[in-house]
Amino acid sequence: MDHGNRTQVTMFVLSGLTDDPKLALLLFAFFLQIYIITVIGNVGIIVIVYKTSTLHTPMYYFLSYLSVVDLFYSSTLTPKMIADLISIKKVITFHGCVLQFFLFATLAGTEVLLLSIMSYDRYAAICHPLHYVSIMTKNKCARLVIFAFSLGILQSAAQIACVYTLQYCASNRIDHYYCDILPLLKLSCSDTFTCDMVNVYLVGSLWAGSLTTILVSYIFILSAISRIKSAKGRQKAFSTCSSHLICSSIFYIPIFLTYIRPPSDTFKKQDMLVSIFYSVITPMLNPLIYSLRNQEVKKVIVRAICSFRHL
Repeated sequence: MDHGNRTQVTMFVLSGLTDDPKLALLLFAFFLQIYIITVIGNVGIIVIVYKTSTLHTPMYYFLSYLSVVDLFYSSTLTPKMIADLISIKKVITFHGCVLQFFLFATLAGTEVLLLSIMSYDRYAAICHPLHYVSIMTKNKCARLVIFAFSLGILQSAAQIACVYTLQYCASNRIDHYYCDILPLLKLSCSDTFTCDMVNVYLVGSLWAGSLTTILVSYIFILSAISRIKSAKGRQKAFSTCSSHLICSSIFYIPIFLTYIRPPSDTFKKQDMLVSIFYSVITPMLNPLIYSLRNQEVKKVIVRAICSFRHL
């Protein structure tokens, strides 16, 4: 597109994962399998929690909503990425691009908040076991979930409002496989300082607040566990947190590697690999981790498999 043309861009071209046709076919098969596993795993968790009365507790209530977020979070990016691997033209409209980023940012922000809420739930269960039922009431759990979704939407809407104030009149090639805020800001021919500051403030505040909640919760949790005299009791208490710790780590670390770093004018291949992990791989791993490491979920899955075999 001519750099002298001041007409607002209406279509973006995504660079995609690769231009190699043979590699594209391999990646297509690989990511299609990952997406299928993601859908089956997260839908499975939602159904198991809904259908099993013994799992109608705050911990599994939040887990089911985490699976809902992961399901839509993955579906916002992965199908388009898979389709682009076998497409000649990897294009997306301006409004389609903005919508994709809005959904992605909303769901990513909501997942961050849900992970922090789940750490608070584990804090209440381990540090205040006698008052846990009165602390984590149904109404409080519902309000926390509504808060997570509402704040996720608000921070995403603020970033989108900022994007709509910018002009895109030069290159229309996004050096990524989906519409993210950083590549979009780099393409704008407007002054992006305000939008950069809004993005840093919103993302930084959301992630710092969430991470602080998780770290403080686990400081109290570890302190409480260390006071348990029996080794079996300590192991049982820690096992209820291990799945959440793993899921939080595999989500936070790639995000920090992508966003919490000095600004750069280029988007490198390793940045794309890191973003694949938190946007495609993590939604698949979360239900698998909770299924394999959580004894209650594992028992329900085993019973369901045994019942299916006897049909």
